[in-house]
Amino acid sequence: MDKSASIFVAGHRGMVGSAIVRRLTSDGYSRLLLRTRAELDLTRQSAVDEFFAKERPEYVFLAAAKVGGILANSTRPAEFIADNLAIQSNVIDAAYRNGAKKLLFLGSSCIYPKFAPQPIREESLLEGALEPTNQWYAIAKIAGIKMAQAYRAQYGFSTIALMPTNLYGPGDNFDLQSSHVAPAMIRKFHEAKIARAPEVTLWGSGAARREFLHVDDLADAALFSMLHHDSEQILNAGTGEDLTIAELAETIRSITGFEGNIAWDTSKPDGTPRKLLDVSRLASLGWKARTPLRQGLEAAYQWYLAHAHA
Repeated sequence: MDKSASIFVAGHRGMVGSAIVRRLTSDGYSRLLLRTRAELDLTRQSAVDEFFAKERPEYVFLAAAKVGGILANSTRPAEFIADNLAIQSNVIDAAYRNGAKKLLFLGSSCIYPKFAPQPIREESLLEGALEPTNQWYAIAKIAGIKMAQAYRAQYGFSTIALMPTNLYGPGDNFDLQSSHVAPAMIRKFHEAKIARAPEVTLWGSGAARREFLHVDDLADAALFSMLHHDSEQILNAGTGEDLTIAELAETIRSITGFEGNIAWDTSKPDGTPRKLLDVSRLASLGWKARTPLRQGLEAAYQWYLAHAHA
């Protein structure tokens, strides 16, 4: 991928897309094609077709998606499946028809079965039932994987797919109605500290286990994959290490300085019992995550204080 190649980063204002832009820029890639949602609505096929016909990007990082935590997935299922299907279909098809050299599709670890053997290998895809709370998003992402593979199989279009584990970092969403677990905890503990609240209530039992990857590490993995991987085989991207949600809560409580108690609302769902990715396939190509969890969470908290905290 030449440093002067035209590169479209779809979703560049989101946490993942902005991290990819930072990574590409730091490596000297100078022709980045960036469009806000107001400038280019990726759910509208005509708009996407017009953009690709005019700009003809050589490489595409498809990081645009409607994302959210358990609450958002549970209450807005139609949006999660319809919007993501539209974005993926429009971008993959337009990229192929307008001569793009390569496209990277970003999926999610939620594509795997709820009770997949741990750590989860890429071969577990479609081997069992999905986690019900995010099945709409998962099905859309599975469709994106299969569409990318289909365009490779039928048209010889160079598509690759990367499946990141739970992400966090600068640019994260801290809205308690739609955020994921780590940013939600950062906000809850911080606000409780400021209010001198005696207790913070968190969803579930705290027993579920999760793996967390700093978004800058994912951006590094995305560029690495674009440069070194060209196969229909999907790639997991993670740290290969997990912890319980309760352990995550204790870590974030310590980082924010909240001194009160933690109460667990067991009437709320835990989601998948455990979700740890087998990252050996990507590791065999020469990539490994570099950001220790506590260090990354400390930086995320500082970013929240500087950018997201009113």
